[in-house]
Amino acid sequence: MWDKDSLRQTLAEKVGDNLFVVVSNREPYIHSWREGKITVSRPASGLVTAIDPMLRASQGIWVAHGSGNADRSVVDDKGRIKVPPGKELYTLRRVWLTKEEELGYYYGLANETLWPLCHVAYARPTFSLPDWEMYKKVNQRFADVVLDEIGDRKAFVWVQDYHFALLPAMLKKARPDLMVAQFWHIPWPNPEIFRICPWSQEIIEGMLGNDLLGFHIRWHCDNFMNTVDLTLEARVDRESSTVFHHGGLSTKVMPFPISVDFSQIDEDAQQDFSGNETVSDIMDLLPLKYEVMVLGIDRIDYTKGIPERLKAIDRYLEKHPEMIEKFLFVQIGSLSRIHIDLYKQLNDEINRMVEEINWKYSTENWQPIVMLRRGLVYPEILAFYRMAKVCIVSSLHDGMNLVAKEYIASCSGGDGALVLSRFTGASRELDKGAIVINPYDTEAFADAIHEAISMTEEERSGKMEKLRSIVSEYNIYRWAAKFISELSKIA
Repeated sequence: MWDKDSLRQTLAEKVGDNLFVVVSNREPYIHSWREGKITVSRPASGLVTAIDPMLRASQGIWVAHGSGNADRSVVDDKGRIKVPPGKELYTLRRVWLTKEEELGYYYGLANETLWPLCHVAYARPTFSLPDWEMYKKVNQRFADVVLDEIGDRKAFVWVQDYHFALLPAMLKKARPDLMVAQFWHIPWPNPEIFRICPWSQEIIEGMLGNDLLGFHIRWHCDNFMNTVDLTLEARVDRESSTVFHHGGLSTKVMPFPISVDFSQIDEDAQQDFSGNETVSDIMDLLPLKYEVMVLGIDRIDYTKGIPERLKAIDRYLEKHPEMIEKFLFVQIGSLSRIHIDLYKQLNDEINRMVEEINWKYSTENWQPIVMLRRGLVYPEILAFYRMAKVCIVSSLHDGMNLVAKEYIASCSGGDGALVLSRFTGASRELDKGAIVINPYDTEAFADAIHEAISMTEEERSGKMEKLRSIVSEYNIYRWAAKFISELSKIA
């Protein structure tokens, strides 16, 4: 079983004397002003869970956007602070962005261009030249900061996600001796989709600055290499999963399915939540009558298939009126990217659908859907995982989807069922125990909900045992260790 200790050992063996540097848009610790005092929080993120122990062990550097309203108040004149608080084992170097830069680089190019372009969810991407220019500017800013932190030392640089498609090539141009790798946390589409991007060549060339490029599943790797083949003058060797390009340089392209900290979630989910005041307050919002809770936990995003989920629930109640006052669907999801019109429209659509379904079926002391528009903290999420007999993950397209794996890890008693979209990366691993659905097929989706609810305890336990075995073995620490091990082979 992979854990923090075995990951640290792997890091020590594979990285050696090299400086270990991680680059991400999200920072691992956020400082905020609250009631006149500075508080520090750690975001609920699988990425932070895996990489924070690696930075602690290596005493490396994490470069990230400083987003907290008290972040500037606690750093030195170069934007540095030692973390974690009270232990000070590694350096967090914060990069400051203006509102204009954040609007163009993050909300613009990253989330109105690359996000819809890579997720086949039928949301049209926008192509704004000012956003592209700002994206290039911010990527160069991060490159300059990374190079400043490294100095003349040897280093492994691990870049995270689609916010930094250009960064690897920028680093390699300045320091060809650096070992640079990137994990792309979202899908990669087929070449016919990606070729509509006006800057497709520059983006691919930027990503080919990596020595190692990782995606969640082999299909995304194949899509990327096919895109390279049709876009650049480069040799794609599919047998070795390597792209050979200008100057004799090469990029290894491999799948690394990300996961969760199974053991920690399993342990935490077994605690008694009855004394948690926030959980108790949320329980007061639920109907007095219900027997079966079905759960959805998502950021409000058009890729997550929430409207399709609501349509299936409506159809399920039409087909099974005997579940009136017995069934409850709880959708937890905080608003995101509200600066983008598509997200505002999605929020309005979800509001309308929830109101219509509740009006259609509600009785004096019961309604079928409760929508909690708030971000819950970790113990609150675990409490809902424990209460839910069924968890629905109905993404229209997803790189992996860690909610599915978190739910599995929390089902220590085995009494739970997962309804999972076939369009998630997770479905490749979990198809033997989950009820796999096409979220666009409302009729079959409704039947899958009925199947999940109607299974006997023995059937649910058998399926969940298979799922827990998979997630336990292929956990977040194994993911990180495998990535670093593969990078070290190239060094």
